Amino acid sequence: MKLKEQTMKLSDNTLAILKNFAGINNSILVKQGNKLRTISVAKNILAEAEILEEFPRDFAMYDLNQFLNGLSLHQDPDLDFQQDSYLSIKEGKRRVKYFFADPNVIIAPPEKEINLPSKDICFQMDSVTLEKLLKAAAVYQLPDLSAIGEAGVIKLVVRDKKNDTSNEYAIVVGDTDKEFTFNFKVENIKIIPGPYDVVVSSKLLSQFTNSKYNLTYYIALEPDSDFS
Repeated sequence: MKLKEQTMKLSDNTLAILKNFAGINNSILVKQGNKLRTISVAKNILAEAEILEEFPRDFAMYDLNQFLNGLSLHQDPDLDFQQDSYLSIKEGKRRVKYFFADPNVIIAPPEKEINLPSKDICFQMDSVTLEKLLKAAAVYQLPDLSAIGEAGVIKLVVRDKKNDTSNEYAIVVGDTDKEFTFNFKVENIKIIPGPYDVVVSSKLLSQFTNSKYNLTYYIALEPDSDFS
C-alpha cells in the first residue's frame, strides 16, 4: 500500500459519529474500509455507520473518548497508520504517538449482519420530536420511552411506566390500526440528534435509521412490551 493511502484526515461527520459511539461503548474495534460499528457492553445497542473516509487497516482503541479529546488539541491533524502498534497524529511540528489496544479485550459487534425478525410498525421521528422527548425525560426524570398504538395513532411517550401517577410527555408521530406498547429505556436512546426512520419488531428489536449520517442503530426493547 502506498504511503499516501496510510495517511488520512477525519471529517466533522465522522468525528461526530465516533463521539456518539464512545457514548455507547468507550472501546472500539475499527475494520479496514469505510464502515464503523460498535455495540454496548450490555449488548442491547448496536450502531453502524458508513463514512466518507477509508481506514487503511484494522485497529482497536480502548479509550475512544481519550483519543477524541487528544484530537481536539489539534486544528487539522493527519492520522498516519504506517506503524502496526500505534497511530501517529501529525500537525505542523507536533507529533502524538497513540498506541492501539489489543483487539481481544474489546467488546465488538458480531460480524454477521443484523436483520429485524419482523417489521411490525414504522414511523418517522423528526429531530425536534427526538430533542423534545429527551429533554422532557431529563426535566421530569422519566426513565422510560414508549411507542404506543391506540385510538388510531402512534404516540411516543416518556414516562415512568412503573408509576401510574408519574408525569408524561407525549408526541403523536403517525397513524396505525394496531394496538401495542413498545417500551425502551431512555438511557438506551443514545443516538445522534436528527430525523429518523424507525421500524419496530414485536420480537423486541428496533431499527433507527438516520439518512443524513448514513447511520443505523439497533436498540433492544424491554421484555414487558406488548403487541396485539
